[in-house]
Amino acid sequence: MARSITKENMFATPLNKSEAKGDVTTRVAQSIIDTEIAAREAKTARLKAARLEMEATQEPLAIAKKPTRKKPATHK
Repeated sequence: MARSITKENMFATPLNKSEAKGDVTTRVAQSIIDTEIAAREAKTARLKAARLEMEATQEPLAIAKKPTRKKPATHK
């Protein structure tokens, strides 16, 4: 069933001055955060691609065997 259209549900109530400033601040802050996230993700992708390319061209390094520890002599 359709709801009747009234002045209260048709138009949003206007924000007071402090709510409007807070809303603007929130939008600007979110915009800055989104820009920083995009830049960070782009940098991460670029560095990952460079690392994978470097690893593909390098010769694999031989894994060094850890030196074994000698057991201390037991005294009787």
